Amino acid sequence: MIAALDRQGAIGRGNAMPWHLPDDLQHFKRLTLGKPVVMGRKTFASLGCRPLPGRPNLVVTRRGLPADRVEVFDTLAAALARGAQLHDEVMVIGGGQIYAQALPQADRLYLTRVETEIEGADTWFPEWDRDAWQLQAEAYHPQDERHPWPYFIQVWTRKTPA
Repeated sequence: MIAALDRQGAIGRGNAMPWHLPDDLQHFKRLTLGKPVVMGRKTFASLGCRPLPGRPNLVVTRRGLPADRVEVFDTLAAALARGAQLHDEVMVIGGGQIYAQALPQADRLYLTRVETEIEGADTWFPEWDRDAWQLQAEAYHPQDERHPWPYFIQVWTRKTPA
């Protein structure tokens, strides 16, 4: 799973990410390129209903979805199974409902922890028990002219496999 969240766990506002962090977007691209990305319908819509290039796009929705170059699944389990056929690492990229369903099965979290609190946030990363996870790596990115807030990029692994 890969997500960017504020101090309170907010990941979205108005069906969009509440920040623009160019270096973190490059980090996201590096981590996901060539790997299946699993997302919900709202996340896909937030991308302009266009697939992310260079990676299989697997969308979970019970509604029909007229989109080229994506595979559509009724359940998260079906999307994850398809992703596992394509690559040994499947990247769940959101949104909140998909993260909540996928978290119990996840064994690795790539988190960007943005040092802010977003007013009016309406989408959240699920609560998670940090005691069940080990912080493997952390890198700090300072605030600068292109990044309005500092942030930490973290890699967490589950202590006991899911």
